[in-house]
Amino acid sequence: MELKKNPKADLTRNSAMYFVIGLFTVLVLTYVALEWKSYEGGNEYDISMNVDDELDEEVPMTEQLKTPPPPPPPAAPEVIEVVEDEEEIEETVIESTESNEEEEVMEVEDVEVEEVEEDVDVPFAVIENVPVFPGCENESNKRACFNKMMQKHISKNFRYPEIAQEMGVQGRVNVMFVIQKDGSIGNVRMRGPDKNLEKEAARIIAKLPKMTPGKQRGRAVRVPFSIPITFKLQ
Repeated sequence: MELKKNPKADLTRNSAMYFVIGLFTVLVLTYVALEWKSYEGGNEYDISMNVDDELDEEVPMTEQLKTPPPPPPPAAPEVIEVVEDEEEIEETVIESTESNEEEEVMEVEDVEVEEVEEDVDVPFAVIENVPVFPGCENESNKRACFNKMMQKHISKNFRYPEIAQEMGVQGRVNVMFVIQKDGSIGNVRMRGPDKNLEKEAARIIAKLPKMTPGKQRGRAVRVPFSIPITFKLQ
């Protein structure tokens, strides 16, 4: 005999509702358990630290301190003794420096001022009396004679440096020097294309004789002079 299932007896029909009710119940119980608080019975307080504000004894008021008055000033002496200064002070007499009409005024002699000689360089082209080259003393045109004797001196003492010849070096060396107030040669300077040529030009100028110094307004002065020396290979 087969069993037949009653459609009204279906238990799974309201299962979702039962699940929601059970879940809500569990949440409520959990919340209550977390929020539950318990208190101990009886009020036990420690009253040992309580202090009564009332004082049985009265506190006396502090008496006001009185400051004693300052002592009186010392009495002034009855007699004041005056001590006389026995030392006599000499008075300083200031004499007047102004001259009277009766006094004789001494005449001051004229003071001689010595002229200080200044070292002045006067170029050869504008000097009044040119330096005299030895041998030009009797020449009327000493300036032209000086230039002529300079060229003659250079030609006589000229010597081409061997190292410059081997290297094929040539050119012009400008020589500048000063005829001093005593007629000697000084302050020699050279400018050229090669050191060997400059050295040879300095050697030639060093052989110049001592001259009669040039004069400006009758006084010996220094005379700058310059001359070119040409080095040319044959």
